[in-house]
Amino acid sequence: MQSQEIKPTHPEDEHIVENKELNIWEALIPVFALVGMLAYNVYTFGSDALSGSNQFVLLLGGAVAAIVGLFNKVTFDQMMEEVAENIKSTAGAILILLMVGALAGTWLISGIIPTMIYYGLHILNPTIFLPASVIICAIISVATGSSWTTSATVGIALIGIADALGVPLGMTAGAIISGAYFGDKISPMSDTTNLAPAMAGTDLFTHIRYMLYTTTPTITIALIVFIVLGLNLDTTGVADSHEISEAVSAAINISPWLFIVPILVIVLIIKKTSPLIALLIGTLLGGVFALIFQPSIVTAIGGGTHLDFSTGYKGIMNAITIETSIPTENEALKGLFTAGGMSKMLGTIWLILSAMVFGGIMDAIGALTTISKALLKLFHTTFGLFTSTVASCLALNITASDQYLAIVVPGKMYAQAFKDKGLAPENLSRTLEDSGTVTSALVPWNTCGAYQSSVLGVDTLDYAGYAVFNWLSPFMTLLFAAFSIKIRQIALKIN
Repeated sequence: MQSQEIKPTHPEDEHIVENKELNIWEALIPVFALVGMLAYNVYTFGSDALSGSNQFVLLLGGAVAAIVGLFNKVTFDQMMEEVAENIKSTAGAILILLMVGALAGTWLISGIIPTMIYYGLHILNPTIFLPASVIICAIISVATGSSWTTSATVGIALIGIADALGVPLGMTAGAIISGAYFGDKISPMSDTTNLAPAMAGTDLFTHIRYMLYTTTPTITIALIVFIVLGLNLDTTGVADSHEISEAVSAAINISPWLFIVPILVIVLIIKKTSPLIALLIGTLLGGVFALIFQPSIVTAIGGGTHLDFSTGYKGIMNAITIETSIPTENEALKGLFTAGGMSKMLGTIWLILSAMVFGGIMDAIGALTTISKALLKLFHTTFGLFTSTVASCLALNITASDQYLAIVVPGKMYAQAFKDKGLAPENLSRTLEDSGTVTSALVPWNTCGAYQSSVLGVDTLDYAGYAVFNWLSPFMTLLFAAFSIKIRQIALKIN
């Protein structure tokens, strides 16, 4: 992923728990229980499942795992220690989420997001919008090394433009995430792009070059899919775009100077500034620009009749912390002109914490290692080894709810197996990225899936099918393995 943002510590040092008392069927009990409960919960609540019931189901899944652990000589204290470590590891993600909520609030009332929408309506149309979104997000993500930053900046603006144009939001989110994870995956500044080769035993640039073999055809297919979708879109937004543009300009003061703030944030990330610091600066500058360019809006949100220090302070703080909106008579813009601030992110934080409880207990009882070892034993051919690695990464994204573990655990478990098969380590590092990094955004309770859904305002299950690059990547790596395409042997490796 992304992701210089989730863990401030070194994920490659992650301790992997083994439990010889636990067999594979016992390790799978919590998984089957969780999947069954989540399936029924989603069936019952539909899109409202993430409002709280899924979170409790994750805790119930953790309780099932704890019972299995107690029967296999794992103490409750050991489980809680691992849960504490898991929750500690999400501190960065939680702070990022809160800061993204704050940034969205000040960027709304300052006119930054409405201005992006205004100019976007004049530049983009539904036919080219989806492939253009993929390309824009890919460029930003390569430059920043972060799919999260990409979604929090241009992603939010593209969702607004899509809504105004009448382009389905699930398609748009899928295009944004496809481009963002392509860039993140091959950027040398991305955490996971550095982590995967470290786990496999190869170097960064060998890993990136080797990864391009599977990544290039995958993003090409994704672009073709989005071009076809764009050509076949039946939207009503084209006819209304002029009216919406006029409504945007009537509600706020449009100015190209407002682009200074998002450009500065992206430059800061490129310069390897901490994402938290970059987003904080973007939030504060959004507040300053709101006072300069939209004083009447700040005054209204601050509950005053004229702009003074007290009213300005209250208006900016309201935008940062709670739901605020820009008044407009245009019905189509009312949703776009509303931001939830930090408070909007609390549900996602709740989901992440609950997922970390389940993942922590699964790790503490040794279930994650047991499942990976069982998968490794199932396959004896080279293709089987690749299949086992992909399956382990997918399983860990679902059960551990953390893309780092989906790279670290299989990376440590399979490194020797790849070596024994005479396979160069870049085969493993590429497979870890193709299946561990990108699929994390497709799991609603994974930190990445929860984040993307919250920031873009689109349910994970609504965009998952359209995130073509993400779900196609593991199939592409298996296709290359099946036909022995670019499968480098150790003997052929050039030192």
